[in-house]
Amino acid sequence: MVKNKYDLIRIPVITEKSTSLGEIGKYVFEVSPRANKSSVKKTIEEIFGVKIMSVNISNKKGKIKKFKGFLGHRVDTKRAIVTLLKGQTIDLSGGVK
Repeated sequence: MVKNKYDLIRIPVITEKSTSLGEIGKYVFEVSPRANKSSVKKTIEEIFGVKIMSVNISNKKGKIKKFKGFLGHRVDTKRAIVTLLKGQTIDLSGGVK
């Protein structure tokens, strides 16, 4: 299991799509490969002090790319899309409790 809650929830994903999801109460985080839905829900509720309605997790396989003529491989990532209850928000630009 993960020792520290900040090892489980690595970083928030800030993209155009995730920003538009934030307007409807959904937030995207990159999580540890060993994370599951219940541990993500518990950890985000502890860190941000919000109530979560649901958690969806997706595995994103890294692409094979050429880097300066050599084949390389991007890192596999795991993302969690967290849906909050009505009226709850997470300020990703501010501090953490």
